[in-house]
Amino acid sequence: MIAIAIAVTGHVDLTEASVPLVRRALREALESYGRDGTVGITGITGITGITGISCLAAGADSLFAEAVLALGGRLVAVIPSRDYRERQVSAEHAETFDRLVEAADEVVVLDHASAGGRAYEDANRVLLGRADRLIAVWDGQPSTARGGTATAVADARRAGLPVDVVWPEGASRSGASRSGASRSGASRSGASREGGRTNGGRTPRQP
Repeated sequence: MIAIAIAVTGHVDLTEASVPLVRRALREALESYGRDGTVGITGITGITGITGISCLAAGADSLFAEAVLALGGRLVAVIPSRDYRERQVSAEHAETFDRLVEAADEVVVLDHASAGGRAYEDANRVLLGRADRLIAVWDGQPSTARGGTATAVADARRAGLPVDVVWPEGASRSGASRSGASRSGASRSGASREGGRTNGGRTPRQP
């Protein structure tokens, strides 16, 4: 089976009202890759599956992972540190995190004792290194946070990895001062796509 590998980065602090909007936009974005056996935005034919790569954080990461599984895709979980589950996964997110880890075809735990900026940066490097494309659930706001959404997008673009921004109309963050349409150019349906190539010209993976 030829599968396209898609990594995700995105905000953890989506408002409750944004969750169904983002969930629907992610599913639509993922469905478009395999529609009619082609991926028109990359010019690749014969795509018959999706491998999703996610750190399974609350918010965008987990919504993406659930969408991949719902579409019959293969899930790869990248855990930033050995203590990530204990120190960073909230009680509210624990059941979802554990369920997704159990459902993953592959779980990669990075060799960091503790979660933090360096671990998140390395996790992003693993995500981008294994992906043909990146989906970013991103409001378009710049940030210098280590391993954050904006820096992951910038790293992907520097590496020549196509980035598909998903930020549907009406989405907002609990910590953000503004909501609504993405300032990164996302369309009304919620996705803004770049490029017509895969990472470094690679052929999608054949698991």
